[in-house]
Amino acid sequence: MPRRSTMVPMRTDAPVPIDSRALGTLTYIRASIESSSSLAVPGMAGIVMGSIGLLAAALASIPAFAARWLEIWLLAAVAALLLGGALMARQAAQHGQTRYLGPARRFLLCLCPALLAGAALTSVMWQAGTTQLIPGTWLMLYGCAVLSASTVTAAVTMRLIATMGALFVLLGLLAFQLPLTSNALVLGAGFGVLHILFGILMGRASRGD
Repeated sequence: MPRRSTMVPMRTDAPVPIDSRALGTLTYIRASIESSSSLAVPGMAGIVMGSIGLLAAALASIPAFAARWLEIWLLAAVAALLLGGALMARQAAQHGQTRYLGPARRFLLCLCPALLAGAALTSVMWQAGTTQLIPGTWLMLYGCAVLSASTVTAAVTMRLIATMGALFVLLGLLAFQLPLTSNALVLGAGFGVLHILFGILMGRASRGD
């Protein structure tokens, strides 16, 4: 009978190349760290908040409502905060609530101090009869809040959010030089136009990431 040949696999002690695997693993680890330590702000939140700002500016520009401009803008701020928060909560549900809670908490801790200071100063200025200082104060403090919160946002939108915050601060400085009759215009330019513009830019940046 012919002898059956058996093929014995050769063993080798040569190291297995790991460059491609290591690169993939490092990329995954880096993405996981960034997603767990930063917050992706949805561009739609900025667009919705900006639309509310433009509506408030339009209402405050109507002569019949001009004397109620402060109440209009306070109601608009509450509405924008609730809707913006709802959109961010929806994103949290889509990306996993647990992974989202840490960055969201840091975002709020950066955002809230300046906003609370703005609320306190609004009450003080209203009681003192210096309401002409309110638009500039709002814009500046909101810009400072956004600048601070930008440090915990996703890298793809961090620069855009920081730029928006800086523009709010500059617009606030300008508002101090303008008469009270221009408050609807300057507030609409900030809380309306800037929000919508950067909301669109953030949405495009997020889709292109």
